[in-house]
Amino acid sequence: MSDINHERLAQATHQAVEYLLNEMQPEGYWKGELSSSALSTAIAVSAMAVSELEAHANRIATGVEWLAQTQNSDGGWGDTSTSPSNLSTTLLVIAALKLSKQDHLAASANANTYIEAHAGSTPDEIVKAVTNIYGEDRTFAVPILMNCALAGMVPWSSVPSLPFELAVFPQSLFRFLRLHVVSYALPALIAIGITLFHRNPPKSAMSRYIRQAVMPAALAILAKIQPVNGGFLEATPLTGFVAMSLGSVRGARHPAVSKCLEFISASQRDDGSWPIDTDLSVWLTTGAVAALDRAESLSRLDVSHTAQWIGHQQQQAKHPFTGASPGGFPWTHHPGGVPDADDTSGAVLALLGLNQSDAAAKGVSWLRGLQNSDGGWPAFCRGWGQLPFDKSSPDITSHTLRALHAFGQHSTDQPLKAAIANGYAYLHRTQNEDGSWIPLWFGNQATETGHNPVYGTARTLLAYAGSHTSHMESGKGVKYLVAAQNSDGGWGGAPGIRSSVEETATVLSALCQFSSRPGVSEVIKSGGEHLITRVEDGSWTEASPIGLYFSSLWYSERLYPVIWTVEALGSLSALQNPISRIGDDVSSA
Repeated sequence: MSDINHERLAQATHQAVEYLLNEMQPEGYWKGELSSSALSTAIAVSAMAVSELEAHANRIATGVEWLAQTQNSDGGWGDTSTSPSNLSTTLLVIAALKLSKQDHLAASANANTYIEAHAGSTPDEIVKAVTNIYGEDRTFAVPILMNCALAGMVPWSSVPSLPFELAVFPQSLFRFLRLHVVSYALPALIAIGITLFHRNPPKSAMSRYIRQAVMPAALAILAKIQPVNGGFLEATPLTGFVAMSLGSVRGARHPAVSKCLEFISASQRDDGSWPIDTDLSVWLTTGAVAALDRAESLSRLDVSHTAQWIGHQQQQAKHPFTGASPGGFPWTHHPGGVPDADDTSGAVLALLGLNQSDAAAKGVSWLRGLQNSDGGWPAFCRGWGQLPFDKSSPDITSHTLRALHAFGQHSTDQPLKAAIANGYAYLHRTQNEDGSWIPLWFGNQATETGHNPVYGTARTLLAYAGSHTSHMESGKGVKYLVAAQNSDGGWGGAPGIRSSVEETATVLSALCQFSSRPGVSEVIKSGGEHLITRVEDGSWTEASPIGLYFSSLWYSERLYPVIWTVEALGSLSALQNPISRIGDDVSSA
């Protein structure tokens, strides 16, 4: 690593650290900024148009205008303004234009051309195309078709029903019920299920009687799990689907609908658009702490202030939404956040770095209770099923292993050691033949499948860097990343995909932990020079839409390239200074 110019590296690191510190809020946390979303904007417009068209006329008009201005040249819309068009978002925009009664003729004509090319021109073809996209998972397919039905684009009879009556069962039994939706979609299951019951009642008299009888109880559950600010998961799409569906049969004055509309109104941006979520403040803050720690810059923080803020986000009671036990952390400090394994792992690592072991211990206990029988960790709920976010995934499992290992590295707790061993066994089974792992929360729009094996492999390898056991998986993973490097020195989401700051920084942070492997040092050198050059020319803060929100919605986050660049440059600096070297590979496996 001596071949990287010390002065350039030091200057780039200083610049990146200063930028990140300047982004910190006075309260000691980072909130970032998610990209505006055509999908969120369309759903918000539809929700307001269905429930209170006249009352929200101005907000609807500015939302429609933003949609018209961000239409892609092929007639469709993508999830972000830099995303390629997709059928789901385009259908939702067309539905919004129809429901708002502000139909832009040119935009609609071009969009219809796109829809005909990718689905067909008839309602049956549209329904078939949407269901083909999502398969058995009704989490997003049914809301989209419901929105289209409200706009008169497809018949109500073609929208699959949702068994809202199952919501009245105890949460402990949900894992045994075939809900057809993932755990986080419970509000949609209830609200859309009730709407579909009204719009297209079942033929069976017994089914109609049972559903009518349990409807009050289901609505009571919806009220119980709705946050005080009205926003389910702080997410405009989920909140908007609840508002438009329930509002269409119960009206805007229904308490749940009214609170949803308040949240949607408060979430609109000045340009008329909506993001997919309020912010990722907890996730960004714990990531920033880890990055500053890697860059040996934690002393620049008011450590107790930031530690207190993170600790305050720990859930102290059973969560009404998922029934999660106390001890977990959500992704945001706003009321709609739900505790999950990824954010809890990040919080545990940050709290340990800030010497807050008590709160970290509670987080570790929470994580241990979430482990699935396959040895991996899901996002939210243990054992719910085989749909995304409820089944185990490599990136969440590796993050959890890092947290457990950091907490228990001097522990003789045998159950903890067994949990860690089972986690590594899961990672062994899920590694691909080429040495890569596929992450849950991140993708790349330019790859054929939308997957991001480069990011997934880099983050998973960090779990092996912290292990004192030799694992052949790490060797295969390192070889994959080395082979995936582009000719410019950077990395994209897969071999041959255009380099981004986010992916390059993430890979460098991982490979720096394995610099003793043959040939890795030269790869790190060229990758480091690429990243330093991006800092020097100012392009390092350009965010790429590599984030995958619920139901695979693309987003970019303004602080991702900043935080991950600080982490990577800190890792490079540690290699140049052996005294402060952190976590270099302990084996040559």
